[in-house]
Amino acid sequence: MEISKTTGLDSSYYLQEDTVPIDDGSNQRLSQEDFFALLTEQLANQDPTKPVDNDQMVSQMTSFSISEGIDELNVKFSDFASTMTSNQALQASSLIGQDVLLQGNVGYLSDTSNGMSGVVITDQTTQDMQITIESVAGELIKTIDAGTQSAGNIQFSWDGKDANGNDLPAGNYVVYAQGIQNGESTTLPTGINRHVDSVSFASNNQGVILNLDGETSINLNEVIQIGG
Repeated sequence: MEISKTTGLDSSYYLQEDTVPIDDGSNQRLSQEDFFALLTEQLANQDPTKPVDNDQMVSQMTSFSISEGIDELNVKFSDFASTMTSNQALQASSLIGQDVLLQGNVGYLSDTSNGMSGVVITDQTTQDMQITIESVAGELIKTIDAGTQSAGNIQFSWDGKDANGNDLPAGNYVVYAQGIQNGESTTLPTGINRHVDSVSFASNNQGVILNLDGETSINLNEVIQIGG
């Protein structure tokens, strides 16, 4: 008996790799070269008794050029938007660790060493201005007498203590401001400083998001002032 060495099955029996490229859809798009090739064929094979109208040919060329130009413009705008978002994120990252001023009346007290601060916004002289600090449940904690103030952004700060000097726990607190203008009691708008802990991107085209102390997130365009 003779035994010979074999190398296995013939390679033709193995599963062969598909050498036909997968169509990604790009070859279904009519390029400018394809358009002019078709136009050339149209001119070469036109009926001599019914030649192609020049105005119609120019109209077709113009329509194609406009369509192609719009596509290229969309691509450029997309690239521009991506660049702007990256630049905005880079600038927003510099806000980490800083305070930003937001319009509203809810602030976050992290500890009494930092306290809480903001501004009262008034467009005219206000008498007997009072700023009150309340808990989110509506409990009055402290009243700050600001007296008479001229028009502008009136800065205030709260040390995180109640009227008896006791330290209050970390959490959200509500600020209200009122005063007398033209002889009438008026509620005044306020702005509160919040600390930026981190920056993130929104996945639904909302731009750059600032994550603030107290587990609150806002859009970058809500900031009206940087620095307390």
